[in-house]
Amino acid sequence: MWLGVLLAASLLVAGCGAADDGSEVPAEPPATTADPAAATEGSSTAPGSTQAATTTGAADAPAPSSTAAPDSEGAAPAVAEPAVADPAPEDPEGGPDPKQGLDPVVAYATESWPTDWANRTVDLSELLLGIGMIDPRDAIPPIDDPIFESLDQAAEWLDSRAPGMLVSIASDSRFYALSILHRHEIVNDRIGGIPVAVTYCPLCNTALVFDSRVGGEELRFGVSGLLRNSDLVMWDDGTVSLWQQVTGEAIVGAAAGTVLTHIPSAIVSFGEFAAAYPDGRSLSRDNGGGIPYGFNPYEGYSSRAAPYPFFTGEVNPRYGALERVVGVTIGGAATAYPFPLLAEVGAVNDSVGGVPITVFWGGDTADALDSRVVREGRAIGTGIAYLRQVDGRPLTFVKEGEVFRDQETSSTWTLLGEAVSGPLAGSRLEIAIHRNEFWFAWGAFFPEGDVYEG
Repeated sequence: MWLGVLLAASLLVAGCGAADDGSEVPAEPPATTADPAAATEGSSTAPGSTQAATTTGAADAPAPSSTAAPDSEGAAPAVAEPAVADPAPEDPEGGPDPKQGLDPVVAYATESWPTDWANRTVDLSELLLGIGMIDPRDAIPPIDDPIFESLDQAAEWLDSRAPGMLVSIASDSRFYALSILHRHEIVNDRIGGIPVAVTYCPLCNTALVFDSRVGGEELRFGVSGLLRNSDLVMWDDGTVSLWQQVTGEAIVGAAAGTVLTHIPSAIVSFGEFAAAYPDGRSLSRDNGGGIPYGFNPYEGYSSRAAPYPFFTGEVNPRYGALERVVGVTIGGAATAYPFPLLAEVGAVNDSVGGVPITVFWGGDTADALDSRVVREGRAIGTGIAYLRQVDGRPLTFVKEGEVFRDQETSSTWTLLGEAVSGPLAGSRLEIAIHRNEFWFAWGAFFPEGDVYEG
């Protein structure tokens, strides 16, 4: 069991080859210990059987590469099977074990962590080991000193359809290609003078940005190697607490119950970003020491009937488990806007938590979790939620071709929320806090949320 858990995350991808057009195209990755597509849909793991889910998930799911040097065949050296230690030592004073309920595999992997396990907001049995390492923290390495490049430089390797995160603070606008975030999941950055954590979980397709200051202290966030409901669990090196990426809440440790401040962001195509923010900058491919960023280590994932077995919950059959939604959360209220419905109507006008919002749909953004080469991914489109109040007045939008028009002033707006003609020309809509998560993740984290019916 141990060796299977450890080996599943120890493989590396091969280097890059050259495409006919001179751009960089990743080479075929080496075979893994298990074919992710061959994992049984739904798995034979019984819901609630945490240890089974841990070992099965590690075997069935592909592991993103680390920065360790590959061997001559392109795969990392196998990790030796550790000796099994007592994962749940008794409290020396005879008190209750603060790790009670933690899976033995997880307990062993986290034995050295000075985390306050007794202070928590979730059941520890919900935590699964997603990276098979003795200490899995930052086995998927975050970027701590990000390097950026001009849009002209980025265009040398990024296709116009390439998906990425748009973040703009105080006229400082940046694009973070998902093909880079696949390999790092977290970028600790500073935008417009504000320290932020730019985060992406490929297993849930959740892209979120947080102010990394808590109680006046600037925290550095990393990848814990743990998952909950298949979502990234982050850790900070100040309090060594564990944080749920989807919600931004600390779920275990001294900071448990604290919620990070969200910063608006959206998944858009590189072409859309470049047109809307010509003075923006893009995260450089020089951040990873030769990692082949153009290639998707989760090939075919978004076409599966079920997520990897890191998720053992029930999925509402209304939509496919890996169908995307625009999930909007405002003031404790939450509403999901399914991509299939958005593709039909083009624009939605609604309110969440009493706040008027609109959701725009369009573009041909590539699916980052579809084909082996990201730029060849199917067109999944762009779904962005905005606050639709401008100068104190709610606007009502309709889609007309590739643009949007508000019915109050007849101004014309782009997909990225900029008015380009009419009385409001030059105005920009404020991005609402939202995600493009998979349907199964929405149901897991927002079970009481609303689903837009049209």
